[in-house]
Amino acid sequence: MTDVPPLTLRRPRPTGALISLVAMIDVLLILLVFFMVTSTYLDLNMMPALAQDDETGTATQQTGTAQPVLVRIGADGRPAIRGKTLALADLDRLLRQRLTAEPTLSVVILPTGQARTQALVSVMDTATQAGAGNIRVIHLESRP
Repeated sequence: MTDVPPLTLRRPRPTGALISLVAMIDVLLILLVFFMVTSTYLDLNMMPALAQDDETGTATQQTGTAQPVLVRIGADGRPAIRGKTLALADLDRLLRQRLTAEPTLSVVILPTGQARTQALVSVMDTATQAGAGNIRVIHLESRP
């Protein structure tokens, strides 16, 4: 009999452990959803506002000759000019009349602290659709 060497199978060495990114992506998506749900977007401080003078506490004036239109947004979300509450259609009509007389008219919007962001956006959209190009939002902060 002939001596036949035993058959030896060589298995390839296992490579390093693969790092699965699926679990990390799942965790990131859960964190993303968590931060989206717990964030609040109703803060009016996010809107760009006109800077106030530190000494006088008044907003800086525009360089135009016409008096700016001050639109106050009440807690109910309705705009008011000089104490008279207006509907958005009436505000649009008034701004169009003023803008035909003075095309560089400045519109200053002053929301109250209780006004919803949607009311501010609606007034800004109305002013933009009326043709106003210079729109500013003022947010007054209480001083101690």
